[in-house]
This record gives sequence, structure tokens and C-alpha cells, in this order.
Amino acid sequence: MSNLWSWPEISQALLDQAVQGPDVQRVAFDSRQIEPGDLFFALAGDPGQRFNPSQRSTVDGHDYLLDAQANGAVGAVVQRRIAECTLPQIVVADTYDALWQLGKAARQRLAEPVVAVTGSSGKTTAKRFLTDALDAYAPPGSFNNHIGVPLSLANATIDASAWVFEVGTNHPGEIDPLTALVRPHCAILLNVHNAHIENFPSREALIAEKCAIFGHMQGAGLCIAEDTLGLAGYRFGFSPDSHAQILHVGADLLELQLFGRKLQARLPGGGEHRALTLAAVILATELLGVDLAAALALDDDTLPSGRGNLMRCAGIDLIDDSYNANPASMQAALQAFGQKPASGRKFVLLGEMLELGEISAEAHQTIFDATTAFDGCFLVGAGFAELRGAGDAHHNDADSMLIDRLLETLQPGDSLLIKGSNRVFWATGFVQQLAQALRGS
Repeated sequence: MSNLWSWPEISQALLDQAVQGPDVQRVAFDSRQIEPGDLFFALAGDPGQRFNPSQRSTVDGHDYLLDAQANGAVGAVVQRRIAECTLPQIVVADTYDALWQLGKAARQRLAEPVVAVTGSSGKTTAKRFLTDALDAYAPPGSFNNHIGVPLSLANATIDASAWVFEVGTNHPGEIDPLTALVRPHCAILLNVHNAHIENFPSREALIAEKCAIFGHMQGAGLCIAEDTLGLAGYRFGFSPDSHAQILHVGADLLELQLFGRKLQARLPGGGEHRALTLAAVILATELLGVDLAAALALDDDTLPSGRGNLMRCAGIDLIDDSYNANPASMQAALQAFGQKPASGRKFVLLGEMLELGEISAEAHQTIFDATTAFDGCFLVGAGFAELRGAGDAHHNDADSMLIDRLLETLQPGDSLLIKGSNRVFWATGFVQQLAQALRGS
């Protein structure tokens, strides 16, 4: 692996003075994931009130400096020097501020085009599609928050032909400063669903938050949004006046009219929701002047884990869409699953949708009512607990008892869709546990 940063570059960005030291191959903040050549940022588990992490903790990265050193770190950025650690240490007033400073310095090293993607769902899928379509650099996983965005910038290779970053939000005022770091030449707003709506005063406020992705455009300033939002700029969707109009969605094929010419594209994972994501990607690829060949022929492996991936276990098809869920993405997943050809029965395993506030009960009831189209359903979490007719379909947790029930129910030839909010299935590795149980049964 080639060196990403020199120590003088890092110290200049953080201390405004060049200091000699080791070269750095990567920037990281989790001591357990440190690899030889990494720079370790000692971050606190609670960043204070300026950021809104999904969880706050008392963990302090400074307590893991020796672990980082043992795993191969070549240096550290700290708020207080740790005497027992022999690594070169850059001491700053605040390591979160320092991470953002390094992200800002990293952005200055990138050429054109830089692409930013936001939306209530589909961000990581769009990022993966764009990575293949543009032959671009993109960070792994869903690095779209106050740590992920500056870290993604800090780890961006400078010799790529394009760069793609996700920008996320779960509270007002988060997208604007993150987009100011990214400063995109092309920004894509995939959709605005009622995800995290309990943290916003209104849907209008949520839409305004998402539109902040267009606030720091560079160069030609290519703004792309789903047509139903009625925004200025370039549009994609089903409307006849869209620049990328979806004409037909098949099981694994998208027919599209792009600026008046008809195209066909392979659609990894299928479904109208992924067709919309792919339409946005094809539109962006065209606007950036990149050949469309790669965008029109994406492989199924392009789908990120937990976003509708097919797993075959003991003759049973598991559709792993467990990474996250909101009412719109849940409906879209159910619709796509219903249209998917299958040789046997179809079942759905749905986890509760979090952060919906006062619309939670109605949203969960609507989703449950839609499950009558399938051969059976299993429901997990408090959001589904009080539904009319849920009965013994409901389970409090995704645990071993649920796995036993699924093993008793599923037969070779059956298909099972698994979808829910991140903490229900994804965070616990439930799908992998179920797959292992099926293979061993």
C-alpha cells in the first residue's frame, strides 16, 4: 500500500507547522481495526452537543493508544499526551476538530469531479453504483456522519478519476456543514422519506435539511434530484419531463429515456426503488461526461451488504435487506419481493422502524396490512407490538427463539425477505446467524 500522507502534511494541516515524522497509509479511529501504517485519532465516545451520534458512550480513545500501537499504528492525534506510548503524538485542543481539519485539507488535494449523495434511503447503494460507473474512489460502508465524512475525505486516494461521498442526517443542521467539507461538483438527492421524522418539526423541515446538499456546489454545480420533489436542476424518476425517465422496471432490467434517447440497463437487486437509484446514477454519469457502458452493466455484487442481497441456504432464498428501514423503503422492498419470481412460498420477516415519532403506529399498521400478500409474516420489535391482528406473528426480539420458529416454518423452495431498522437485525448479525442455522439444520 502506498503512503497517503506524510507527517509534515498532517502536522501542517493540524498545527500549522511542518514537523518531521513517519509516513501514514491510512487514518482510523478504532484501535481494533488499526493496521500497520495507520494514524490513530483518539476520539471520545461522547462528542458533546455539537454532534448527534446514534449512541453516546464513556469510551475514550486515549485509553486505547497502546492497543493502536500494538496493532501497527505509526502515530496518533491526541488531546493529551500519553507518556507510556512511544508513538509520535500530535497534540490538539480537540480531536474531533482535528479530524475535520484533516478532512478539509484532504479535500483541497482532490481534483474534479467530487460527487455527494444524500437521501432517506439508497445512499450506500448509489455510492457503490457510482463507484463502478465512474471508476471512482469511495469509502467502505456507510460513512456519512460527523466522523464518517471527514474520515472518508482523509482516506481519499488522490490519484482517482472521481470521488464519491455519502452525506447523512438524523437531526436538523447536519447536512450543511458536512457538505461544506465535501464541496461537490455534482450532488444527488435520491429521495426524502419520513426517516428520523421524529427529530424534525415537520416534513418541510426534513426536505429543507436534505436540500442543503446543494448549498456548497463547485464548478458547474450539477444538482440532481428525484422528480417528485419539484426542485430546480436535473431530474430523474417516472415523470415524462424528467431528464432520466424510467419507462419500465423488470426483474433485473431498467428501461430508461435519457435526454430523449432510450437505454436499457441491468438492475442489480431489482425493484422500483433501486431503479430510481440507478436512474440517478446513469444521469450523473452522463452529465459528468463519462462513458455509460459500466453504468448500464452493473453486476449483482455491486449491491452493498444488507440492501437486498440474495443468500441461498439449504434450498431457501434469504433476501437480506436488513441494513435499515423506513416506511417508504419498507413498502418498496415488499413490492419488489412480491414481484420477484419464486418457486415456493414467500414469507417476510420485518423489524420495527425507529425514529418515526407520532406517525409510528399508523406506519407500522400500514406495513403490516401489506403483508397479507405473502404466505406468512414474522414481526419484531415494539413498533409492531400493538397492531391489529398481529397475534403470534410478533416477537419482542430477533433472538434464538425467532430462529427456531423460522427453522420450523421454512422449507426448501421458500423465500424470506428480512428488513428492519438497523438496530433490529443488522447490528446483531441476525441474518448471518439465521443462515448458519439453516445450513446446519
